[in-house]
Amino acid sequence: MQLIADRGTLTLSLIVGCYCWTRVLVISAAMVLRYKVCLLRTTFRRLFSTTSLQDSVRVRFAPSPTGFLHLGGLRTALYNFIYAKSLGGKFILRIEDTDQTRLVPGALDNLHSMLEWSGLVPDEGPLPGGMHGPYVQSERLHLYNQHIQTLLENGTAYKCFCSSQRLELLRKAAIRNGETPRYDNKCRHLTQKDINKQTAEGKSFVIRFKLNPGVEPNTDLVYGRTLYDAGHVEGDPVLMKSDGFPTYHFANVVDDHLMEISHVLRGQEWLASVSKHLSLYQAFGWKPPNFAHLPLLMNKDGTKLSKRQGDIFVENFKDQGYMSEAVLNFITFCGSGFDDNRKIRNLEQLIADFSLEKVTTHSAMLDMDLLDGVNRGHISRLMGSDKGQQRLIKKLRDTVKQELGERTNGTLHQMDDDYLRRVLLARKDHIGRLKDLTSPDYAFLWLCPDLTKADFSSITQHSDVILSSAIRHLGQAESFTKETLSPILKQCFTSLPAGLKYSHCMKVLRVAMSGLMEGPPVAEMMEILGGEETVRRLEAALDHLQR
Repeated sequence: MQLIADRGTLTLSLIVGCYCWTRVLVISAAMVLRYKVCLLRTTFRRLFSTTSLQDSVRVRFAPSPTGFLHLGGLRTALYNFIYAKSLGGKFILRIEDTDQTRLVPGALDNLHSMLEWSGLVPDEGPLPGGMHGPYVQSERLHLYNQHIQTLLENGTAYKCFCSSQRLELLRKAAIRNGETPRYDNKCRHLTQKDINKQTAEGKSFVIRFKLNPGVEPNTDLVYGRTLYDAGHVEGDPVLMKSDGFPTYHFANVVDDHLMEISHVLRGQEWLASVSKHLSLYQAFGWKPPNFAHLPLLMNKDGTKLSKRQGDIFVENFKDQGYMSEAVLNFITFCGSGFDDNRKIRNLEQLIADFSLEKVTTHSAMLDMDLLDGVNRGHISRLMGSDKGQQRLIKKLRDTVKQELGERTNGTLHQMDDDYLRRVLLARKDHIGRLKDLTSPDYAFLWLCPDLTKADFSSITQHSDVILSSAIRHLGQAESFTKETLSPILKQCFTSLPAGLKYSHCMKVLRVAMSGLMEGPPVAEMMEILGGEETVRRLEAALDHLQR
């Protein structure tokens, strides 16, 4: 019996032992499996997560299509773009079109076109799409309706039935008393019974936000510590209008959160709105983005840049022949953000050199007199590389055809690459835009001059002698460069008729080649035109004189 008991105890011990070891093995295997799953999940997130380090910076340019893109809007877009790209982040385009009464036909197309021209191509937006769309606010009304219900339910928003007439009387009374117009928050204190009654009667209403006074200061990335108590100064703001469209203050907060915007870079005029936006973030329980407000862009005379100034629209600068990188570079001259604000930089260099810490708080003066010099600097920069030269050659050819049209047909050079390169090399330091090369002063580059005998007689009576000597000597020239032409020209006129000066000879040759009394040096004009064309024009002028 004892043996049987011992065997039973042993068997039980073996069973318990096996169970324990099996449990240990199972648990160990589970832990290993869990570790592998976690490892795979971490690897997957690193490879495919949309919240990687590169995407941690997300900025947005959010214009309203109430007019064509102007320099102020372009500067805001540029600073958002270069800030995001300097940190490996994303640049998002969002269209804020909730004010349907102010939309301008064609404004949206112009915006897309000018951003593409300037090279500020969005990573996400109406055209490229993205994971956070739609990117047009009028297509996001269902989202605003959902979020306004959240505020109504948590008691931070309320319906306001005040008529426009009452609000206007409040405004006039405040002005009459020398006070800032503000809403008196009357409807904030309506009972639920009053709200139900007026709603049942079909009265029109807006939804306002309970903006309590005593807000905390905000630390702006440009302006530092700022404090504006909008609740005390303005009263409760409207979040949703009676037409069902949200106001800017509400829609931009909802959109910035849903689109995971990390940094808001916008004009200084919105600095006073930060307290409203931070209060909204708090009401939703959301973490707000970092704010950075850019100084106002002003005219040279200190007046505010306005859309009513027709010459500030980006399309005008494009049509006038300015290069996109020159326009971008130009607006950073007055926008700061760099160690040297007057350096010629292309877009890649702007990205590399930009620092938000170097953006100043004083108003940025826009000196239009600098633009030609900036554009000239970019022309010279591009002429320093083969790729840059090819780009300018194509651009110059297109510009000449556009400006002079059919008048260039039959031109001897037919604007071949070698000729256009000579033109650019010779005059790159003398022009502000490629378009300048199609002005009357440079028409000789593309068109033969239309001459009369009077053009020469006003200079000297010996024009035929001068032209004959020049044709004879130039026809023997082995090369047509300024360096080789200067001694040949001096040799042409070693024995001049009495009273005839060397300067008279140069004027005759200049008129024969260009029809101009003044212009580039004669040797330079000859080098640009080339030997064959120079001699042909001099022969044509001589033939005209001898008729």
